[in-house]
Amino acid sequence: MSKFTLHDENTAPEASKKVLEGAKQALGFIPNLYANLAESPAALNAYVQIANSFERSSLDAKEQQVVFLAASVENGCEFCVAAHSFIAKNKVRLDAEVVNAIRNREVTDVGNYQALIEFTRAAVRERGWVAGAPLDAFLEAGYSSQQALDVILGITVKTLSNYSNHLTETETNSEFAAEAWKNS
Repeated sequence: MSKFTLHDENTAPEASKKVLEGAKQALGFIPNLYANLAESPAALNAYVQIANSFERSSLDAKEQQVVFLAASVENGCEFCVAAHSFIAKNKVRLDAEVVNAIRNREVTDVGNYQALIEFTRAAVRERGWVAGAPLDAFLEAGYSSQQALDVILGITVKTLSNYSNHLTETETNSEFAAEAWKNS
């Protein structure tokens, strides 16, 4: 059982309420990640700002979800894997084969995604010290040095959310339940 409060737009600290209200208006519900992060307005606002920066990166929406999923699987974050599986399949229409390959730590031959997946996994595992084969394969697949840095930005977003979810024992929202995932 979590020792943290799952806030809504009525119980959250004043400085978090606007973000929660915006999420509820945009999505129809408040993701439990946001509800937990609301306890710290600084953390919630940082998450939103960094995520917004990543949305404007050189990676397209599908590639962004690949990074989010690969990082979340590598970090063992059950909430984020479920949430981003849902978003990837239903919002950005990423091929289900790619989503399932990431979730199951398998290989995909769809597009250049495998190089992006491997680079992201290596960057998480090696804490950014990525050299050799993963970086070479990433660049040879047509990705750029700018995109490599944008992957690090995406990992930054997921590090904040993944670690926060671990600390707060965030439960998966019912809206993401069809994409539930267990870290094994």
